[in-house]
Amino acid sequence: MPHRQSLTSLSSMLVTGEISSTEITAHFLDRIDQNRQLNAFVSVDREQALARAQQADHTRRDEHNADLKGLPVALKDIFCTQDLLTSCGSRILSNFVSPYDATVVERLDKDGFIVLGKTNMDEFAMGSSNESSYFGPVLNPWNTAQVPGGSSGGSAAAVSARLAPAAIGTDTGGSIRQPAAFCGLTGLKPSYGRISRYGMVAYASSLDQAGPITQSAEDAALLLQTMAGFDSRDSTSLDTAVPDYLSTLNTGLENVRLGIPKEFLDPSIDAEVLSAIETALQEFEKLGAKLVDIELPNSGAGIAAFYVIAPAEASSNLSRFDGVRYGHRTPEFDDLLDMYEKSRAEGFGDEVKRRILIGTYALSAGYYDAYYLKAQKVRRIIANDFNQAFKQCDLIAGPTTPSTAFALGENLDDPVSMYLNDVFTVPANLAGLPAISLPAGFDQSGLPIGLQLTGPYLKEANILSAAHAYQKVTDWHQRIPGDYE
Repeated sequence: MPHRQSLTSLSSMLVTGEISSTEITAHFLDRIDQNRQLNAFVSVDREQALARAQQADHTRRDEHNADLKGLPVALKDIFCTQDLLTSCGSRILSNFVSPYDATVVERLDKDGFIVLGKTNMDEFAMGSSNESSYFGPVLNPWNTAQVPGGSSGGSAAAVSARLAPAAIGTDTGGSIRQPAAFCGLTGLKPSYGRISRYGMVAYASSLDQAGPITQSAEDAALLLQTMAGFDSRDSTSLDTAVPDYLSTLNTGLENVRLGIPKEFLDPSIDAEVLSAIETALQEFEKLGAKLVDIELPNSGAGIAAFYVIAPAEASSNLSRFDGVRYGHRTPEFDDLLDMYEKSRAEGFGDEVKRRILIGTYALSAGYYDAYYLKAQKVRRIIANDFNQAFKQCDLIAGPTTPSTAFALGENLDDPVSMYLNDVFTVPANLAGLPAISLPAGFDQSGLPIGLQLTGPYLKEANILSAAHAYQKVTDWHQRIPGDYE
């Protein structure tokens, strides 16, 4: 069955003619229809997906274009698409269809990838549980009483339940890696600037980065190859060569120095998570890696800095949603100001309002220096800590999250507890570094545990090859939730 195959395996099957793009696409569309209870998708265009699959089959057969992928993927509903709703999980954009495609969408289309649909997400990517969506919460396929993580929870749930072989998410403070950890997947946040943000609706512009959520590091490399590259329409896009990620996957771990920060192995972390991480590190040692004790002394300040910087940028970015040009507009208002106020009050959810208020406060004249400017200084200090650490090691390892997936509703009334789920993922975003989460076991309740690897700037190839080496000798990444096999 196609859903039991990885993205890479499906690609090989297409090349040999063992299966067609149309057959693969129809199979996954049927699985989406059969598993609506997960609430993983906001929109699905069956007719268009099948039409593109048929075109891919035609091109491959008649034009002998073996490089054309013809593989289906799911797309987080934060990327602009001409033919599908782009809602960002918000009421304020619940009727918005973009007049253009995001660069990521263009590149997927160019390589023959087929978008199955748009996945559910925390509203404007603000969340760690996928409970703030206007379209309702997404459920974790491993236990539907638990959250799938956020904000790319719909993308992670879709891949975990094998409703799609892979998905595209975004990561501002852990929004690819945390749901990947909670759902037993491989989630890659590339270096800032590696993938174009053009057409990706902004949350925090200096932190946001797109990346793949997949079954394996090999699949992540396959998708990253398509997504990465310079884009003149994005001023933060890097004009630098993109490595051949697939060709370097088998580099191995011999003599790779793996830094273990004491700050990432704190006793406050769930004991089962710590045990799984320690077991995984032993496996890395067997594969030739050398474990090195390091320090990231200021990483603990990352959460505080992040939750000043990100809301400040969100406050600015979300000011464009006013009900005038597009999106939700209140039906009754007295004047222009009243329309602005009512449209935004009706259109934004509680978490988005909370972060806009925090961000506006931090940017105000009387508090800019005390909060936003200080947070940026902390950000630089954290980046310097990483630079110093990478003089002692090649990669940094630790848990992705301090616990496994928590229960739906558990942290809704406690924003601070919710934010602390990002304690290990936020530093890489502040420093702009690539990081990957990969499955490293399960707790006694059967919930997945994630291991995080962080690499130097632009060294995605290094973390992908290390992750691949680990996955060649373990099978955590091949496990499928029992109800979805």
